Amino acid sequence: MKRHELLKNLHELLEPRNYLEIGVHLGLSLTLSRCRSIGIDPAFQVTQELQCDVHLVRSTSDEFFARQHPLAHFDEPVIDLSFIDGMHLAEYALRDLMNVERFSRSTTVIVLDDMLPRSNREAARDRRGAGLLRRRWAGDVYKVIDALRVHRPDVVCLEVDTEPTGTTVILLPDPAATGLVDNYDQLVQEQVTPDPQQVPSEILSRSRALDPEKLLENSLWGELRRLRELDDDDARPRARKAVDRSGLAAVRA
Repeated sequence: MKRHELLKNLHELLEPRNYLEIGVHLGLSLTLSRCRSIGIDPAFQVTQELQCDVHLVRSTSDEFFARQHPLAHFDEPVIDLSFIDGMHLAEYALRDLMNVERFSRSTTVIVLDDMLPRSNREAARDRRGAGLLRRRWAGDVYKVIDALRVHRPDVVCLEVDTEPTGTTVILLPDPAATGLVDNYDQLVQEQVTPDPQQVPSEILSRSRALDPEKLLENSLWGELRRLRELDDDDARPRARKAVDRSGLAAVRA
């Protein structure tokens, strides 16, 4: 299953009220949205027909989230579904995730792209130095997975075996959590290393990755959709129980 097919299915299963994506490029992933949407990219060149009420933002994601009311296009400043496919470097992906989580709730689903590179070369920080085309460059955003497991064990981080370069689905985000924010500088110091990158064997082999079809068959998505109607103080414990019942939390390690 390709990454956009996974995203298409999540749109259909979750029926999000809104959608935010970082990294628009030609607009292919935005074509999947049928709800109020925000697309952020400093150099988008949309060539696809879009069928949603969309606010296209020609800026970096850092600049966008620094605005006083970045989600003014939505009815309320809470994201239901987000797709992060911006700059393919760990420190950028971490900041994008932290910014998206600030506007999340327990029922928000966050999808990160390019999380399972197929080789050390594909995971290079310097795409041109590695001689890689854009479509073959994953960068070192895979390092976000370890950052979450160490500093945010409360979230459920699911590696998904999608083509070409894997995705990660994050469940139970918490805007009040500070694990990543407090340790961001330390993480950058540890993770920003010169090429060649040494990708862990479990990432390259995708030994922890879920089959995307089985993931989509899970009943969790409908439960998260229904829990959106509750205040998050009431929804959060129920969402965690729903994730526990789904069995997905048990496969994240």
